[in-house]
Amino acid sequence: MDSEEASTHKSADQKSEDVDALLKLALSLDKADHYEEMLEAAQRAIDLDPTSALAWAGKARALQKLERISEATIANDQALLLDTNLPLAWINRSGLQIIQERFPEGFRSATRAIELAPNDPRAWANKGMALLNLNNMLGALAALNQSLTCDPDFLFALQIKGEILRHYGRMHELVQTMRHALDIAPTDGFSLTLMTQACRALEEYDELLPITQQLTQLTPDSLFAWESHMRTLRALGRFEEACEAIDRLLELTADDGRLWSIKADNLYRLARYREATQAAEQALRLMPQYPPARRIHEKALRLMYQRKEKRPR
Repeated sequence: MDSEEASTHKSADQKSEDVDALLKLALSLDKADHYEEMLEAAQRAIDLDPTSALAWAGKARALQKLERISEATIANDQALLLDTNLPLAWINRSGLQIIQERFPEGFRSATRAIELAPNDPRAWANKGMALLNLNNMLGALAALNQSLTCDPDFLFALQIKGEILRHYGRMHELVQTMRHALDIAPTDGFSLTLMTQACRALEEYDELLPITQQLTQLTPDSLFAWESHMRTLRALGRFEEACEAIDRLLELTADDGRLWSIKADNLYRLARYREATQAAEQALRLMPQYPPARRIHEKALRLMYQRKEKRPR
């Protein structure tokens, strides 16, 4: 081998090493949810080797996660042109088809991905998502359980499994599943919401309180978060704190007669009868025939006047 051939061979080897390093970097960035950086690494790999199917599939995955669906589809089609048996490209294709609500195609692509990579949790999770949207919930649950067999800490599969458990009212299992999900991602809003729904259904308020506190901090304009927090505080007998939560709810939706009635009841329990009467009157202005508001108004008004009569003259 002459010096020119040796130099060319060395250059090719170096390029291959650089592409491999960039692909490893891209895949590690995928796991860390750093998709802008993943896209950059995959593009650099493509610039070095435009025939790398894995680089195109990595680019497609990053674009999909960045919600650039048309670009992701084009990049993934290029990956499949280069290697029709690349598992990541089939995983990407199924995910893109599910996003586009092409669920039968998404199911078929996920099935192909499983044939190529039976231990990849993403392939099984995509199959589960497709089946879920095709109204085959038991099949979806089986696919998601298989995904979690491949990777017990796969957050996406845990959350979709949780949604199915909620649908079937299997709340104890949902609590266990969401505890695991929150161990992995303690501030994930979707997991916190599912955990809140489960604990509310089971009336497990001691466990629920820190969950609703966190949910109101993460989603300060969420009616669901604040109502859950308010109901938890009331269930635990913490009526002063519940007043603050009710006031926040009324900032978000001032014309909800039901909330004004709850405020009246809360103030009544704190023996603040005049304020309770006023809150009940506001509830009745909004909902004149609402029985709970009428009852609390009568009770608060009676006790307010009894208190007046007991005062020394």
